[in-house]
Amino acid sequence: MKLVFAGTPEVAVPALDALIASDRHEVAAVVTRPDAPAGRGRRLVASPVAQRAADAGIEVLKPARPRDEEFLARLREIGPDCCPVVAYGALLPKAALDVPAHGWVNLHFSLLPAWRGAAPVQHAILAGDEMTGAATFRIEEGLDTGPVYGVITEPVRPTDTSGDLLTRLAFAGAGLLAATMDGIEDGTLRPVPQPADGVTLAPKITVEDAHVDWTAPALRVDRVVRGCTPAPGAWTAFRGERLKLIQVGLLPDRKDLEPGVLDAGKNHVHVGTGSHAVELLWVQPQGKKPMRAADWARGVRIAPGERVGAPVVG
Repeated sequence: MKLVFAGTPEVAVPALDALIASDRHEVAAVVTRPDAPAGRGRRLVASPVAQRAADAGIEVLKPARPRDEEFLARLREIGPDCCPVVAYGALLPKAALDVPAHGWVNLHFSLLPAWRGAAPVQHAILAGDEMTGAATFRIEEGLDTGPVYGVITEPVRPTDTSGDLLTRLAFAGAGLLAATMDGIEDGTLRPVPQPADGVTLAPKITVEDAHVDWTAPALRVDRVVRGCTPAPGAWTAFRGERLKLIQVGLLPDRKDLEPGVLDAGKNHVHVGTGSHAVELLWVQPQGKKPMRAADWARGVRIAPGERVGAPVVG
């Protein structure tokens, strides 16, 4: 089939690579979000998908809005048979959905109908799911509601961050998307409607969602830290400034610390929660690089009984 691939971030690149490598399909063009400011200089930078497509000599389309007539006209001119999508980042209008004969097929990183929305991997970790996966489905005008072509499963490991899990799903899902294109092309694959039961939503995780509540059980604190790493980054407040929490460990035998109270030794930093303590392993103070929590604690000289979790100044 002739394909137009839609995607934007790094997580979409493995799927694009898989389709470029296929000897059954032609990636005629790529659709991605416009260049965005990045780095300290805030200069405009092309998306990872745009950069990969350019390296491969593939036409790159960067509409400000997918409903722009100039973009729609070019899409019709290319005449794709199908448009595979991975984390494109914009809603597709009906005028675009109607162009390819086989529609737009999305690779979504959950076992639909669970976790429909922008942050399925983060929500799976936050909810304590032991199993997740990826699904390919035909895009409709509803939010991730279309019929499903295929699924793969992936266990959620006890130490997984959302970044770890998303990386594994991106590579496993690339094979699923390529196989879905093959099945559509040879007519062996038919999409199956999603069940009405088991629907859960996964809206974008906000900075406030990533604010750690030390009165919550330790297991919840651990899930927030893992689910919000690398983005938007779990955090707490210390001496009026934000302290990013990159990695914590569970200490089920330590139950003598009140929520938020710190205990810092030569090689450890423990914090009380609503159940038992956790150990801070890696942190990132405001304006600094990530560091071992014990090194941070030595530098700031934590006083006995001092807490994290007080309001941020300003």
